[in-house]
Amino acid sequence: MREIARRAGVGPATLYRRFPTKRDIVEAAFHEEVRTCRQIVEDGCDDPDPWRGFCSVIDKISVLNGGNQGFVTAFTATSSDVDMLAAHRASMLKELSTLAGRAKSAGALRTDFVINDLVLVLLAGRGLASLPPAERQTAARRFATLAIDAFRA
Repeated sequence: MREIARRAGVGPATLYRRFPTKRDIVEAAFHEEVRTCRQIVEDGCDDPDPWRGFCSVIDKISVLNGGNQGFVTAFTATSSDVDMLAAHRASMLKELSTLAGRAKSAGALRTDFVINDLVLVLLAGRGLASLPPAERQTAARRFATLAIDAFRA
């Protein structure tokens, strides 16, 4: 917290008044990303074509991932500093598991897919954030295309 205050150019007391705990600052930092991620998952799950919905989630999450490596790191972490993300993570993975089941039933998603395969794609995609900003979206979309091809039945 002291390092955050230093980088923000404020005193520790100012930071602690606004964000009394690490959890508060993590929640504030990732509020918009959590909201965006949840909307991506909900939109994908709402698509009447489960494969199209599944592909849409992978594409859009890959772009989101490329834009903010810190979010995916926090979202997939299990440390106590980011426990507030655990409920979001569990809820979204449950929804995505249901979507994947529908896509399997439709014959579009490979039968040996498990939700941890998608988590692996998220973790692998974290490297996208190291690219120059102008290249990230194109690389993220290419990465998503390759992942989707790997998941196709």
